[in-house]
Amino acid sequence: MLSFFFFFIFLIPLFYNFWFVQSLLFISCFLMFLINYDYDFFSLGYFLGLDLISMGFIILSFWIGSLMIMSSCSVSFLSNYKDSFVFIILLLLIFLFMSFSVMNLFMFYFFFESSLIPTLILIFGWGYQPERLSAGYYLLFYTLLASLPLLISIFFYYDFNNSCMYMINFFSLNYLFVYFGLVFAFLVSLPMFMFHFWLPKAHVEAPISGSMILAGILLKLGGYGLYRVMVFVTNFFLCFNYFWISIGLYGGVFVSLICVIQSDVKSLIAYSSVCHMSLVMMGIMTLSFWGCSGSYILMLGYDWLCSGLFCLSNIIYERLGSRSFFINSGMLSFMPSMSLLWFLFCSCNMASPPSMNLLGEIMIINSLVCWSSFSIFFIMFISFMSACYSFYLFSYTQHGNFYSGFYSFSSGFIREYLLLFLPWLPLKLFFLKNYMFMLF
Repeated sequence: MLSFFFFFIFLIPLFYNFWFVQSLLFISCFLMFLINYDYDFFSLGYFLGLDLISMGFIILSFWIGSLMIMSSCSVSFLSNYKDSFVFIILLLLIFLFMSFSVMNLFMFYFFFESSLIPTLILIFGWGYQPERLSAGYYLLFYTLLASLPLLISIFFYYDFNNSCMYMINFFSLNYLFVYFGLVFAFLVSLPMFMFHFWLPKAHVEAPISGSMILAGILLKLGGYGLYRVMVFVTNFFLCFNYFWISIGLYGGVFVSLICVIQSDVKSLIAYSSVCHMSLVMMGIMTLSFWGCSGSYILMLGYDWLCSGLFCLSNIIYERLGSRSFFINSGMLSFMPSMSLLWFLFCSCNMASPPSMNLLGEIMIINSLVCWSSFSIFFIMFISFMSACYSFYLFSYTQHGNFYSGFYSFSSGFIREYLLLFLPWLPLKLFFLKNYMFMLF
């Protein structure tokens, strides 16, 4: 693990070379695939380690980081600060790599909060509109306000256990405020319904790289944190899981209805991520094998899905200068070569076969129905509305009269097709290796 850490450190002096850094990130991603994952827990050192959960998210971080650089071609050609842009991305990847690699809960909290700083710089520095300042403030204060109880709970747990290591857990604390402190910060980061207001603002105002890293990695830090803290307060997870699952069921229904009234493409994709993360939270809270494994698969699959959808919306925005459905309608006549990719990603958004999302949702639905048979009514509505807003996204952008009133044509660049193929390939093929995700 230290070799990958120093690999990122030595990449920083190369930040002036935009495409060379991207190629090295792809190489590091494939090197992670060569690591043997047939072990139960990490034992690679005292400070850094690796297990199956963290390995999946580290590979995803490398993959999304390289796609962030590839998608930000306008920064490399039009901006005078492209060196700073690559430096910020590398700094963010270092923080994410350390977050998923450390074996200490306090160090995880430190790098978890440190990853917020480069994300804010991306939003403030390369955002689209002046409203990016308020979006950054929403992200900052929501995260910081929820993180203070987490820090206090970590100190309190250390006072009793004399250790914050994941594998050293002598007893489970029976203090309710410790449970809420450990869980609440990760639920806000996930995000949970009623605390999700920062997410659509941050997505809409962030550049394409910021949207990809927000949906692809930073939201999954919340799910990863829940996996790690559930062993510290297992009793309260068993007692209060009905509370969080109830919020997730009602929130999934309401957010699904909000999705079908959106007029902004990125805003609809952002709200759909809130709906899918509600399923992830409910799967983890069931504390079952099916639920935890399905949440892990859905998080990985939705990372690649969101990356592709945000790239598609950015391709339209670069040509038309707007993300509004009323202006972007009729793209089938303007960019016919992109319509197939729009259909493929929108079909994955509603978990159509074959995809990782389908496998993850089936496992989560199975765990929720076993937990309570009454949840099937809410799940049916959430699944139906997922298909509705996915069809709405595809049909409204691809069909209808083009806004200019005359026929025009754009074929797209090879870089854009490669950028869309790289998230789509693992989304469709990794479900064949489903035993990789079922070793909890």
